[in-house]
Amino acid sequence: MDKWVFLNGQFVSSEQAHVSIYDHGFLYGDGAFEGIRAYNSKAFKLFEHIDRLYNSLKALGIEMPYGRKQFIANVEQLLEMNAVTNGYVRVTVTRGIALGLDPKNIKGDPTVVISSDRLSLYPKSMYENGLEVVTVATRMANPQVLEPRIKSLGKYLCNIQAKLEANQVGAGEGLMLTEDGYVAECTGDNIFFMKNGVVYTPSAHLGILEGITRLTAINLLTEMGVKVIEGTFSRFDLYTADESFLTGTAAEVIPMVKLDARLIGDGKPGPITKKLMEAFHGYIASL
Repeated sequence: MDKWVFLNGQFVSSEQAHVSIYDHGFLYGDGAFEGIRAYNSKAFKLFEHIDRLYNSLKALGIEMPYGRKQFIANVEQLLEMNAVTNGYVRVTVTRGIALGLDPKNIKGDPTVVISSDRLSLYPKSMYENGLEVVTVATRMANPQVLEPRIKSLGKYLCNIQAKLEANQVGAGEGLMLTEDGYVAECTGDNIFFMKNGVVYTPSAHLGILEGITRLTAINLLTEMGVKVIEGTFSRFDLYTADESFLTGTAAEVIPMVKLDARLIGDGKPGPITKKLMEAFHGYIASL
């Protein structure tokens, strides 16, 4: 936990940062969030993250008391105050304070929190040797019920339930399927696989989060001359793939070498995955 936190327009010590028990985010999961990595004292893809946050809030009908430029400045100031070089920034915005479900009962401004800390999602050995993943029973939320482009607080209960399932069997990650049984994403990461020199990844219409690291990986692969196709795939496609990897803000790019006790390719991180990991780290270093 870093020393300083931005809370409702002020920078306060993390020990003094408190949110009401009547906050709509606490009571109902009514709000949106972003997780942002910081590299070399700079927030990675900060504009893209803040833009997605504001779009989520607009869709939820939550009006921020200040604009994108000011919010970006607040994030950058917090990084400086906490002397963050390489770390994780969490941005959370809830509808505000009121007991009762109806949003019209909220009279004040939204609750806005920006905090920073260290985050290591996977140990180094998993980047070197690859993740073992299992398919979980918990399905992705139907996009007709929960809009996937809104990075909402309440939506992630499904992901937490899926992570619990993966933890129970000692797996590094859990693969979530759509209600129709198609490959969607993992509990906190987007998923890719390669077959015969082409990289494939589930399409956004399936209800996945359109990850910012996912898009970065697609762009880097394209620059490497690797074709990337978005579509609809089953677990058979993953079982028979040449290689596979996951992407995410916290995970960056990490190999997946086994799914449901079936080896992906030769059971080792593949050459394209390794090249992408190297390209991603090089991209970060160039910023």
